Amino acid sequence: MGRHGAVTFKGNPLTLAGEELKVGAAAPDFDLASYGSGGMQHIRKADLLGKPVFISVVPSLDTPVCQVQTKTFNQRLASLGDRIHALTVSLDLPFAMNRFCGAEQITAMKNGSDYMDRSFGTRWGVLIDELKILARAVFVLDAQGVVRYAQVVKEVAEEPNYDAAISEIEKLVKSA
Repeated sequence: MGRHGAVTFKGNPLTLAGEELKVGAAAPDFDLASYGSGGMQHIRKADLLGKPVFISVVPSLDTPVCQVQTKTFNQRLASLGDRIHALTVSLDLPFAMNRFCGAEQITAMKNGSDYMDRSFGTRWGVLIDELKILARAVFVLDAQGVVRYAQVVKEVAEEPNYDAAISEIEKLVKSA
């Protein structure tokens, strides 16, 4: 497993496992767990192709900054409706993610958990090696699964650049 770059958590440097995912690269495959009305389900990259994809990555929905990030993106992406696929990814258990999203009316975004094997975190270069949680990040993919925007937030306790990420997904929707 490769290692690249670093993020900080409250100023303490931490290492990211996996390779850095750059704009222009094909997005790696993933298999996330999700809990819904049909029970436990899978969300895979192949399920999302055909529309632009917005992926918000958070360390845990049980923390204030992750909650703000999820609520903000949900609100700002709602107007794009079914023209995009939007997803929140964390290592939280699918049941906990489902409970939070239900309580907070997170309806514009699906939620997927990488708890089974942390393969999303490793393949996408956002697994914090020392803590075994995901870094805060945002990715936007075009309908073919090519990365068009990537931000790994350098200080995990800070929020992402909402405007830049939303601008990129809106450009992809307009050009579709």
